[in-house]
Amino acid sequence: MTSSSLPSSFPALGEIRHWRWRGWTIPYSYYPSPEPQATPLVLIHGFGGSIGHWRHNLAPLSQQHPVYALDLLGFGDSSKAATRYGVPLWVEQVSDFWRLIVRRPAVWVGHSIGSLVVVLTAARHPEAVQGYVAITLPDPALRRALLPSVLRPLVGAVERLFTSPLLLTPLLWLIRPPQRLRPWARIAYENPEFVDEELLSIFSRPAYDRGAAGALSRLARAASDVEFCPLISEVIQEISVPGLLVWSRGDRMVPPKLARPEQFGQGQDKLELRELDYGGHCVHDEAAPHINAIICDWVASQFPKASRTIR
Repeated sequence: MTSSSLPSSFPALGEIRHWRWRGWTIPYSYYPSPEPQATPLVLIHGFGGSIGHWRHNLAPLSQQHPVYALDLLGFGDSSKAATRYGVPLWVEQVSDFWRLIVRRPAVWVGHSIGSLVVVLTAARHPEAVQGYVAITLPDPALRRALLPSVLRPLVGAVERLFTSPLLLTPLLWLIRPPQRLRPWARIAYENPEFVDEELLSIFSRPAYDRGAAGALSRLARAASDVEFCPLISEVIQEISVPGLLVWSRGDRMVPPKLARPEQFGQGQDKLELRELDYGGHCVHDEAAPHINAIICDWVASQFPKASRTIR
């Protein structure tokens, strides 16, 4: 493992270190806390995100908890590997990270597809998870299950077409300049003023890495492939630790109607739902002070001997 720092334009990401996982380079951030014995938090970003997307969360959360965040393989400054991406691979990555780096039960916080990774980690590696916070939790298997059976082959064919390297490679070259990403980023934000130059740089910079075009094709295929993921309602019923679902009613990418704890059957007694009237899909960034307070207050309520609320 090596240590380095991101440019000064990213002052709030803590100490950036690099970990070699299966021969690939994985950056991660560590933020120490004045409360070193408090429950550690592990932050997992969403699709297209990176450590930088937690820019407004890392330092405030570290006031009361040691905080870790890492780039999922293929995203951010991690290696753009020629491998089959998907939630199973990322669950293996983060669980290995926990065993090597964190080494004590943590509260895992995920955004979007990162929350899917967090939920699967809680189910498959309970020794690593004291509790979890899922911000806008998608359920790709439910999306496919709701399609009429006669349409599923057609939808699958269309998804394969639009995730082909022949299409995505020139598309990447076309859209990777930061200003061209602005209209796409605004879909994920309720207030367009939050789509600033720093955010666009966070999203666009990895697209210039060696192997980015091939990785984008594989990542897009992973995002549309539901074979890797059982129904989230079934997975949550396997989890014995408490969980918190966080949603914004302004989320246009993962509909808030999916945030109904009662859909999880026997798992609902371990779940709590917080809905916000402000912010879009990236509510953790757009409404960071509120999300930070919600996370710390919830952890303190669930694990009072190991946590304190944020001030």
